[in-house]
Amino acid sequence: MTEVAADRPPIWFERPVLHALAAVVDASCTVLGPGTPEDRYAGIEDALAAVVGSAPFDGPAMDRAPALRVIARTGIGYDSVDIAAASARGIAVTNTPDGPTISTAEHAVMLMLMAAKRVQPSVAALAAGSADNYYARHQGIELAGKTLGLVGLGRIARRVAAIAGAVGMRVVAFDPYIDPAATPPGVALVTTLDELLPVADVVSVHVPLTDASRGLFDSRRFAAMRPGAVFVNTARGAIVDQDALLAALDSGQVFAAGLDVTDPEPLPAGHPLLGRDDVVVTPHIASATADGKLRSLESAFEQAMAVAHGRRPDHLVNPEAWDRVAAGATSGTAR
Repeated sequence: MTEVAADRPPIWFERPVLHALAAVVDASCTVLGPGTPEDRYAGIEDALAAVVGSAPFDGPAMDRAPALRVIARTGIGYDSVDIAAASARGIAVTNTPDGPTISTAEHAVMLMLMAAKRVQPSVAALAAGSADNYYARHQGIELAGKTLGLVGLGRIARRVAAIAGAVGMRVVAFDPYIDPAATPPGVALVTTLDELLPVADVVSVHVPLTDASRGLFDSRRFAAMRPGAVFVNTARGAIVDQDALLAALDSGQVFAAGLDVTDPEPLPAGHPLLGRDDVVVTPHIASATADGKLRSLESAFEQAMAVAHGRRPDHLVNPEAWDRVAAGATSGTAR
C-alpha cells in the first residue's frame, strides 16, 4: 500500500511525467507508475486518478484500482476507454480537446503538402544517388485555388481550414453536429458527405472513431471522390478501409495519401501501405511536439486533480456518471 498524504491524492501516470511539469505534479499529488513492459498498469492499485495516453482501459483494468475516480486522457479521442464500464463503476472519463489541436493541425497540413507534392520518391531517389531527371519525372499538385474538403469541423479541422485558407484553398466541410450559424468564416458547410466528396481536391478526416464512423471510407466513398484527389487521415485508422484505399491508389482514383493513423498501429514491416511513392505514413505522432505533449499532459493533470478534490472537470466525457463519481468522492469510499 502506497503511503499517501491527505492533501496529495495518488495519481497514476501511464508515462513518466515531463520534466517541465514534474515540480508541479510532485508538489500536488503522490505520483504512482508508470507501468512496466511486462505490466503496463503496474502501480495503479492505490490510484484515485489515472492520467493515460494510449493505454486501453476496460473493466478489468479499472478493477485493479478500487478507489479510481477518474481516467484522464491526454488527447481528444477516448475510444480506448470503455466508457460504459467507467460509468457503471462511478469513474469519470475526461479528455484534453485543446491539447493536441495546434500540433495535429500542422501535421495534417504537412501530410497534405507532402502527398500533393509527391515529395517521397524524389527524396528517396536523391538519397540513393540516382542521376534521374528529377524535374521531368516529378509529379505534384499546386494547392492554391483547389478545394479542401474537411470531414468533421472540430478544433483541429478549423485550424486546418485557417491554414488552408492562407495557402489559397477553398474550404468546404461536412459535420452534422455543427450549427450552420457557427461555421467559421471562409468555410462552406455542406449537408452530406456525398455532397462533399465529388468537389474536394483534398479530403482530410477529422472525426472520432464510433460505430457510425468505423469503415466510413470504403470503396464506395473512394469511388465518389473527385478523380486524382489527395486523401489525408489524422483521426483514427479504423475509419478507413485500407484495402479500399490501396485499390483507389492503384487505380489512380486517389492521387496520393497522407496518414498519421492506421489499423493496426504501427503498421508491420512490409505492409502494402509502406514504401509506396504515393503514400506518406507517420506512426501516430501528429500531436507529439514538445508544446503539444506539455499542453495535453497539463490539461489531463488538471482534470485529474479536479475530480480528486471533488470538483466537476471541464472536459467530462461521461456526464451521466458525475453524480455517482461525486458521491464516491464525498464518501471517500472505494467503489
